[in-house]
Amino acid sequence: MPEAVCDNSHSRQVKESTVQTEVLSSHPHHLPLGCDLLFLPRSLSLFLSLTVFFDDCAGNEGLAFEVSHPDFQVDEEMNLVARRDVMDSGTVMFIHGVNEQADDMAQVDIVGAPPRSPQTLRIQPYRSKRALFAPRMHVNENMEPPFPKVIGTVMSPGMENDHIFHMTGSGADQDPKGVFTINRVTGEVSVSQELDREAISSYTLEVSVTDLSGKLVEGPVALLVDVNDQNDNRPIFKETRYAGEVLEGSPTGTVVMTMTAEDADDPRLQNAVLRYNIVRQSPDKPSPNMFYINPESGNIVTVISPTLLDRETLPTTQYELEIVAQDMKGRDVGLTGTATATITITDKNDHAPEFTHSLFQANVDEGSTGVAVNLTVDDRDDPATGAWRAIYSIINGDPTQNFEIQTNPDNNEGMLSVVKPLDYESVVFHTLLIKVENEDPLVPDVGYGSSSTATVHITVLDVNEGPVFFPDPLQVTKMENIPLGSFVALLNATDPDVLQSQSIRFAVLRDPANWLSVNPVRGTVNTSANLDRESPYVHDNKYTAIFMATDNGSRPASGTGTLVIHLEDYNDNAPYVHPSVVRVCEDTKDSVVIVGGRDRDIHPNAGPFKIELGKQPGLEKTWKVSRVNNTHAQIMLLQSMKRANYQLPLVVTDSGLPPLSNSTEIKVQVCTCKKNRMDCSSAGSYTVSLVLLSLFCEY
Repeated sequence: MPEAVCDNSHSRQVKESTVQTEVLSSHPHHLPLGCDLLFLPRSLSLFLSLTVFFDDCAGNEGLAFEVSHPDFQVDEEMNLVARRDVMDSGTVMFIHGVNEQADDMAQVDIVGAPPRSPQTLRIQPYRSKRALFAPRMHVNENMEPPFPKVIGTVMSPGMENDHIFHMTGSGADQDPKGVFTINRVTGEVSVSQELDREAISSYTLEVSVTDLSGKLVEGPVALLVDVNDQNDNRPIFKETRYAGEVLEGSPTGTVVMTMTAEDADDPRLQNAVLRYNIVRQSPDKPSPNMFYINPESGNIVTVISPTLLDRETLPTTQYELEIVAQDMKGRDVGLTGTATATITITDKNDHAPEFTHSLFQANVDEGSTGVAVNLTVDDRDDPATGAWRAIYSIINGDPTQNFEIQTNPDNNEGMLSVVKPLDYESVVFHTLLIKVENEDPLVPDVGYGSSSTATVHITVLDVNEGPVFFPDPLQVTKMENIPLGSFVALLNATDPDVLQSQSIRFAVLRDPANWLSVNPVRGTVNTSANLDRESPYVHDNKYTAIFMATDNGSRPASGTGTLVIHLEDYNDNAPYVHPSVVRVCEDTKDSVVIVGGRDRDIHPNAGPFKIELGKQPGLEKTWKVSRVNNTHAQIMLLQSMKRANYQLPLVVTDSGLPPLSNSTEIKVQVCTCKKNRMDCSSAGSYTVSLVLLSLFCEY
């Protein structure tokens, strides 16, 4: 058996070689380990227990072994022993030894049939028949130069001198090319460069034997090369900073968040087995160990008691934890990765809002509206949550709903406002009871104290108010054209300031037609001009004027009132005829025209109208006027007349009491009519269709 070596240079050389050893003795065999935890030999064929020799040149303190095969273990006496009968021939396992000074690994091959009993030794004889044999090979990643390095030998018993070995596949003649080479004569397989298990963890090659002419003699057979892992990758967190939160008052053991890292090394080995630890908490008050991280799962849980986990009493609402993930199950030789966790203590509504004062006072001018007083409260909860935002309500003292209260979102103050003007003469003092609560309900077992309600005293200040007209508007009915100075109305205005002795004077504020005057003391309104229903200032038979009443307070106040006069019609407008120009044909006896009566007055001082010829003699021989309806009459030409313009006198009379008549003239144009065309050019008129003559009516 090779022996452990403590010379560092020789240790490095032996460490990076592979030795094939066959056990043929029934006694326990030894697996020595040299400096830097050197395993010698690097590969064994095992039929029974072996004793592992270990020497790190520093006393072997804190030595620990791990065996990759679950059926084997290294006992306290450093014997590699089987836990049960070994049934799997051809299996490869690894022994991993580690302490504070060194870290190394050895390979063990299990060959042969399972033993008949724990004491039975079965020896694997060499096959007598020639057969190409390519044992599974292993090579450590990150090996240092020089290269190439032999990692194993392909065997072909009975091989002739004229036979040569060939190797093909990925890593040989395929990408990545040239990683492995084979000695064409001896069958030694070598690695030609440093390997990275995290890039390629194993290679599958094929080996064959040919004669010198290239004729295949044996094979091809598969050659498997495994890349042994070294702990060359640190644990890496996906993020450098993590954020989590926990509700204040949460029970001890509440999971806050989970932090996990990844390690690119072989997950079957301790190289990628991570353990987590909190190495720093900032701030460290009220306890330096407020949180705990499960070393295996990465779950961060609370350790502090619910009573101390009080957001309002903690020195800060955010704690920063530095988390370290370490491979090799957290042993000191393991590589580490670091990340930061920021944990926010979130708020729950465990503090009721409290008024800063039990009594608030304010003075409000009567007749005004707007904010009267701002109510202030204290709340220890988080201002960014509904546990802090206040809702105010008036629970007593406002039966007529003159007040309302809203929350100022910037400072949480309650803005008590007057929304209906207050009257000093009715109520001088108002006492309101205000309640405050949060948007979010309080947590159980937290009650409101007396400071969650407050009293507000509102004092109404007397203000000189302007006189008030009643009724407003004042409506009266008058006949138009009543005599000048006639009484129209009596204005009625009162001063709301009943506790003050004040007089009122009246004045005209707006009188569009200047028809009215008012007595400044008594408030009587009289006509100063004729009331004309037909005036453009009258709309829908109504005339509107505005008056002002002013008191004699120290600061005089005024009010306005409206007077609406409904005007009745008087028959003061004579009717007239429309249109004033008509046309007839010169030789057509049955030519007729239609005229109508119009009147600026209204019923009953307008139609029905009576339209007749004037009193000039002889008119009845040429013209005839006959009634069509209550408003229109037709004029007929009784004999042919020369083309010319004629003035026809007419008399129109309305139906008023007494009726009014109007003597007027209309122009009749006598025109030449041929082939449905009317020629009035000599009379200064224009041509229209004869058909229109029978349809002529009021414009």
